[in-house]
Amino acid sequence: MAHDDVYTTRQAAERLGVSLRTIQLWVESGVLPAWKTAGGHRRVARASVEELVAERNKALDGRPARETFKILVVEDEESLRKLYQLKFASWNLPIETLTAANGYDGLLVIGDQHPDLLIADLSMPGMDGFRMIRTLKASPNYRSLEIVVVTALDATEIEDRGGLPEGVTVFTKPVPFQELESIVRDRLERVGLPA
Repeated sequence: MAHDDVYTTRQAAERLGVSLRTIQLWVESGVLPAWKTAGGHRRVARASVEELVAERNKALDGRPARETFKILVVEDEESLRKLYQLKFASWNLPIETLTAANGYDGLLVIGDQHPDLLIADLSMPGMDGFRMIRTLKASPNYRSLEIVVVTALDATEIEDRGGLPEGVTVFTKPVPFQELESIVRDRLERVGLPA
């Protein structure tokens, strides 16, 4: 085979966007055909790698387009939960509003629905917002979830209760709907939805 027709395992890993170890495992399991040179180095046919790239691209193209942006509101006051829903609906944006009344229920909804944005109160019965947020930030699956806190507590009270993890945006009640709308519109643009 000509030099142009083969990849080293490192070149194959770079082309496929996976780790070198993944390529080695694919070769060992027969997913990616390869052979060893006289010097003991693995070589992979360029055509095999390009076939995998094409299959992956086809699979990605076949995914249904994202239709909505999910926002979870965790707030113990029912009237406020309804206000969030009404206000979000008035924006006429492709968003789906989910709600929960406390941190425990919020975690259940997050595990089931995988929201794009979490808006949470801090003072709630049962599991409060502090514990819910710390639980999320401790989990590798949810560390990147964007969290906005809307609370009646001031900065000193938040610090007195252990503070919040880095990267959490904090607003003081009353609910700053204008700022929330800006955040949501910005996130919609990032994920390619009409804002």
